[in-house]
Amino acid sequence: ARLACYDRFSGRLPATPVAARDPLPEVPTPAPAMTAPAAADTASAASPGAGGAAGTSLLTRAWSFDPDSDRYLIKLYRPNYLNPVRYQSRTNDQPLEPLFTAFEPENSKLDKVEAEFQISFKTRVWASKDRRFGAWLAYTQQSFWQVYNGDISSPFRDTNYTPEVKLAWQPKFSWGGFDWRLLSVGYTHQSNGRSDPISRSWDRLVAEIGIEKGDFALLLRPWLRIDDDSDDTDNPDITDYYGHGDLTAVYKHRGHSFTLTGRGNLGEKKGALRVSWMTPPVVGPLRGYVVGFTGYGDTLLDYNFKQNAVSAGFALNDLLDR
Repeated sequence: ARLACYDRFSGRLPATPVAARDPLPEVPTPAPAMTAPAAADTASAASPGAGGAAGTSLLTRAWSFDPDSDRYLIKLYRPNYLNPVRYQSRTNDQPLEPLFTAFEPENSKLDKVEAEFQISFKTRVWASKDRRFGAWLAYTQQSFWQVYNGDISSPFRDTNYTPEVKLAWQPKFSWGGFDWRLLSVGYTHQSNGRSDPISRSWDRLVAEIGIEKGDFALLLRPWLRIDDDSDDTDNPDITDYYGHGDLTAVYKHRGHSFTLTGRGNLGEKKGALRVSWMTPPVVGPLRGYVVGFTGYGDTLLDYNFKQNAVSAGFALNDLLDR
């Protein structure tokens, strides 16, 4: 009918109306079937813990190895948290006894219940064009606060400062169902910034190897102490208790995050175990956070002191978030 109308308009046919044909019945176009890879991608993106957002791997997201990420950025690093309640089975009064004796306060003993918090961030100062290799600066500060101990003016019992310099690279190797996605090496200084008799510090070269499989990641950190322990009067035997590395497992499930870290010196039969559970967000971005610890060195001041502790509060991120 349209062609006949055009022919009449252009003078090719007389203006005699042509009977229009009945329109052909419309045949519905079948919807495209979802292929297996697309279905898998949808399931991965819909699962809250499936390798991070939209299927991105945990380690790729944590270290911004995605080529579309900003070259220079600031990110959260280790867990940022505030635990208003921390209960310790034993208190380490011995390092503070000379101070207590000097000032002679009444009831000069530490409480078993205190608060703890941690602030931690990292910044990438250089990255390759494909973002698979970069240089990072990091800073972590962990404080243990005798906030409920008014008898000794609620002091900070110990604060540990940890600046780091790192080079991080993303390998792309797979075996046994696991993907190798992180290799880093760097320099770490850790100190409590105090003078004798409660000064504690050490320096290390630290490597980190990260592998993952879906919602599970395994991080191995071997280290080498590089300060001169022969001249160290603060903590010359610290590696007897902290060992020469640690191993951390992270598992995410439906917005929950579970972490287990072990370290120690097998030859000295000393070490520590730390386990944590982080819930999905409960108030804005804040997530519930519960931590259990057993062994030596929950803080530098207690590097050679064994205790059990449990704490609870709120956190912004876990080890592999953001």
